[in-house]
Amino acid sequence: MLQHNAALKSKIDQLWDKFWAGGISNPLTAIEQITYLLFMKRLDDLDMQKQKASAFTGEKYTSRFKGKWLPPGMPDKEENYVKKETLRWSSFKRLPADEMLNHVQTKVFPFLKDLNGEAEVVTGPFTKHMANAVFIIPKASLLVEAITSIDEIFSIMDKDASSEGGAGQSFQDIQGDVYEYLLSEIASAGKNGQFRTPRHIIKLMAELLEPQLGNRIADPACGTGGFLLGAYQYIVSQLDKELNKRTPDEDGFRRNSVSALLNEKTRTILQESIFGYDIDGTMVRLGLMNLMMHGIDNPHIDYKDTLSKSYTEESEFDLIMANPPFTGNIDKGDINRDVMNLDTTKTELLFVERIFKMLRNGGSAAVIVPQGVLFGSGKAFVSARKILVEECELKAVITMPSGVFKPYAGVSTAILIFTKAGETKDVWFYEMQSDGYSLDDKRSKLEGDQKYGDLQDIVKQYKSRETQKELNRKSDKTPTRTLKHFFVPKKEITDNNYDLSLSRYKEDVFEEVTYEAPSVILDKLDIIEKEIVSGLKELRSPIQYGQNLPISVRTEHCSVRTEWKEFK
Repeated sequence: MLQHNAALKSKIDQLWDKFWAGGISNPLTAIEQITYLLFMKRLDDLDMQKQKASAFTGEKYTSRFKGKWLPPGMPDKEENYVKKETLRWSSFKRLPADEMLNHVQTKVFPFLKDLNGEAEVVTGPFTKHMANAVFIIPKASLLVEAITSIDEIFSIMDKDASSEGGAGQSFQDIQGDVYEYLLSEIASAGKNGQFRTPRHIIKLMAELLEPQLGNRIADPACGTGGFLLGAYQYIVSQLDKELNKRTPDEDGFRRNSVSALLNEKTRTILQESIFGYDIDGTMVRLGLMNLMMHGIDNPHIDYKDTLSKSYTEESEFDLIMANPPFTGNIDKGDINRDVMNLDTTKTELLFVERIFKMLRNGGSAAVIVPQGVLFGSGKAFVSARKILVEECELKAVITMPSGVFKPYAGVSTAILIFTKAGETKDVWFYEMQSDGYSLDDKRSKLEGDQKYGDLQDIVKQYKSRETQKELNRKSDKTPTRTLKHFFVPKKEITDNNYDLSLSRYKEDVFEEVTYEAPSVILDKLDIIEKEIVSGLKELRSPIQYGQNLPISVRTEHCSVRTEWKEFK
């Protein structure tokens, strides 16, 4: 993890500073331009690796940079052709600054866009989504500094990966951590209400859902791919027989290095298990790069509106993890009414139904929703909750404090966990009061007993909830609802119009306070008043008579005592 690598973090921070100083102050724009540069370097590095492997094994390989290329729109004349060798990172980075900027803008970047998914399998998904990409680095000096910084970052990663006493991670794992750290620096919300889900919340949801190797996993609004990556990392961690011996991370979860344990068969299964969709081309490219940097060479992330008529897939997935955008309303004409039955244009409700439709029977989901979904009285709100209770086994409702998504938003949210086609009997509620971080805009890591917040308790209580339910059944005592977690029977929920708000069912705890009689309180106040008046008279006395006595005043309770020596 990068929190232990000060040199690497410093280089990444310097890269951000250079973009800011160079005139690109929007973090989302900066990370997109950095991503393009990383892709240029990745394309060159992979090509070099394949050439070396070909020379060693004797297997035939044709370099992506062999031959010449005609830029789109240029007349088919010999002088317009460009040697592909000049388009690789290791070549153009040696050009003079101004020449380099022009070369990257007019030749290298158009070359990447012209690949259009035809590059080797490890880069094809990214180039497929380059059509609308724009290279906007405005200054030659910024491009030079950015390329130098990226080379320095990769040099440190390579050194750490080859060091016996270093981080203990493979180059692939460090590379993934670097990109995650780059993404974590995005401090402003994206378009359409998009923002990154905190990684410790993703780890929590993966721990509760327990994805397994071979599960088809999806996110219908994947953004930068955090949930897909979280599921991937959980699965690989479970393959580690030594996992229980590993030190928990800063949030109390045990995760090992991502790529070290993958054989070719396992890697292939995982490649065909992860699917993401998003309606923002920038997010699609960031999500693809995020997964590729973590070793998922051919991610299935695509540009698609899963609420629209263009998306018709049903009953395709075993698991869904998501934090879909809740931006208000969408165009009624765009909604796929062939598969969507809720009469609403509110995205937070439509995504609940969309996720339900995407799951296979027996498939499970962990979804973040605004807490308004839990208690909204409108017909569509009630219908959405009815789907969860009547057509699924609604397992858990975990409410989260409003500060969890700061600095992006202050909205109160909840995690819903449900299984399609199951039977709801009792719903488990948990009130998360702390996630291990301060709930202000700084989101600083807490220390001591609060360093994990409620995260590990949620995992423990959720996984033992059936045992607790059985103990409650055998006990003569009625289970209390004054704790952070408790069960609510299905009938009680249906009787309350499918209300899923925790406050509807939690019992408030009142602390009994005994007050003295008013007459006693008044008598005490009268004594205090007399002591104050008496003390003030004593203070005024030497002043009236002009005595030269200094003051040393001490107070005990409400009485005032004075000692006089000399007053000047």
